[in-house]
Order: sequence, then C-alpha cells, then structure tokens
Amino acid sequence: MNRWLVLALVGGLGGLLYLLAPMLTPFVGGALVAYLADPWVDRLERVGLRRLPAVILVFSFIVLLFVSLLLLVLPVLAEQVGGFIDDLPAFFRWLQKHFGVKVRLGNLEQVAATLSAYWQKVGGDAAAVLESLTHSGAVIVSWVLNLALIPVVVFYLLRDWNVMLGHIRGLLPRRWVPGTARLVGEVDGVLSAVFRGQFMVMIALGAIYSLGLWLIGLKQGLLIGLIAGLVSFIPYAGAMAGVTLAAIAALAQYGEFSSVISVLVVFGVGHLLEGMWLTPWLIGHRIGLHPVAVIFAVLAGGQLFGFLGVLLALPLAAVVMVLLRHIHGLYKDSDWYGIGSAPPDGE
Repeated sequence: MNRWLVLALVGGLGGLLYLLAPMLTPFVGGALVAYLADPWVDRLERVGLRRLPAVILVFSFIVLLFVSLLLLVLPVLAEQVGGFIDDLPAFFRWLQKHFGVKVRLGNLEQVAATLSAYWQKVGGDAAAVLESLTHSGAVIVSWVLNLALIPVVVFYLLRDWNVMLGHIRGLLPRRWVPGTARLVGEVDGVLSAVFRGQFMVMIALGAIYSLGLWLIGLKQGLLIGLIAGLVSFIPYAGAMAGVTLAAIAALAQYGEFSSVISVLVVFGVGHLLEGMWLTPWLIGHRIGLHPVAVIFAVLAGGQLFGFLGVLLALPLAAVVMVLLRHIHGLYKDSDWYGIGSAPPDGE
C-alpha cells in the first residue's frame, strides 16, 4: 500500500511540474545559483561571520560579477554578431567558387544587409528595443518579472538553506535517516560534480576556445568560443557547434581552406585538454553518465518541459543514476537475484 502511495505522489508531482513548468524556471534557476553559492557562505561562516552578513556578501559579489560581465562582454558580443552577419555573403561566395553551390548572392547580401542594419539598431538603441517590445506587453512583463525573481529567490534560499535542510531531515522517519543521509551525501557529490565541476569546465573551455580563435586571428573568436563553451555540457555538441561556426567565419574572413585547419587545431587542443586535464581535475569520475545518456536526458527534458527541462535534465539524470546504482546493489544482494544459482559444494 505504501509503495502505491509513493508512486501516486511521484506521479502527481511529475504532472504538477509539467503543468507549472513555464512559471518554475526562475525558481529553478535561483535554486541552482543558491546551491552553487552555498559553500561560499558556509566558508565565511566557518571564518566567523554570521549567516546573514555572509549571505549579503556572497549575494553582492554574484550581482556585481553578473552586472560587470554584462557591461563588459555584451557590447563586444553584439559587435561580433553583427560582424558574423556581415561576413555571411563572403562565405557563400566561397562555397559557390569552390563547390559550385548556387546561391543568389544578391538576395543573400540584401538579407545580410537588412539583418546587419537591424542588429546595429538593436545593439545601439535600447529605447528602440523597448519600443518594439511594447507591442507584446504581457510577454515582456512576464519576462521581466521572471528575471527579477531570480535574485530574490537566490537571496532567500541562501539565507534559509540550512534551516530548510534541517526541516526536511526532521520530517523523515527516524529509521530512514541514516540510509537517507548516505544517499543524500552521494547525490550531493554527484550534483557538485554536475553543477560546480561542469560549470568550471564550461568556463575553462570557453576561455580556451576564445583565446585559441583570437590567436589565429578570427574576428568572431570571443563569440564562437563562448558559444562552444556554454554548449559543452552536452557531449561533443560544444565542439561541433564551435567548429562549424568557426569554419564558416574563417572561410568568410580568409577565403582559404587552410584557415579551417587552424580552427580544427584549436578545437582539437581544447578537446584534448578537456579529456586529459579539465574533466579529471574538476569533475573526476563522480558523474559516470554515458554521453548518449546525457544527450538523451537533455533532449527529453527540453521536449517535455522546455528550457526548464534543459536546466534540470543533467542533475536529474545524475540523481537517477545514483538511485539506480543503489537499486542495483540491493538487487544483487537480494535472494531473488540468487534464484536458480547452483548450490555451494557439499549441499
């Protein structure tokens, strides 16, 4: 009876999440940021700060870092996106010259010019952006509210993180506490690898790809490197996206196939560094998810829950892996697993 009750609760919770997915994104995003930042608060508490001042200090640092990145990086990225759009006709001219691909360059250049003009207007005139967005006011209000909710959620979750964990622990049946504590500890280790480790790998790869593309003289190196780094949480997707975009940009800029070789060298070095140094050092072998399982989890999460599903896919897959590992151990130790096995000698 208890098992059916648990299954019913899990099914009901899954259905509720599916219905509320559009509004849960800022809460999930805030919870992820709070989970990543909680160890910093704990370290400050061990140094001697009380919880609230430690939370205010960490929260202020996060906000300052985010705003600084927006002010410093966004203008450069906007300029590089415009440059990439401007260079697209040159890439299609290269295709037509070397492979005979028939492209209506007149129409293409007109489209590129239109996109470039629009992008420059969007990048340089915030008032024009706001004016164009007022036609869909409800969507914009919802977007702004969701964005504004994230720092609020982060602050209050950070402030009450240990209290909430204590309440959850207090609700558990006493005979479940030791086993649950071990399981939660293992899950926390895996989630730390997924969030903190993978996040650091993404940043490191973005920096490596951006630096490498800058060294070979690619104008859009920062943009493409950041894209490749951000998508690298999906196995091979970051490198594939980066190579594709960088090859297009290189052919448009230089018009020579030899430039693609330089791009392949950059991403080859990045891939080797990821496999031989970054992943073993920052993540280790705590995740243990097969690349196919990661790709399936991300695609399935996006299909079922949209962007919220993409956010939750990898951590949920890691948690499921831990649970399956424990279930596998229980099954191997059970009498049912030994049914039909040959009895020991002498019996």
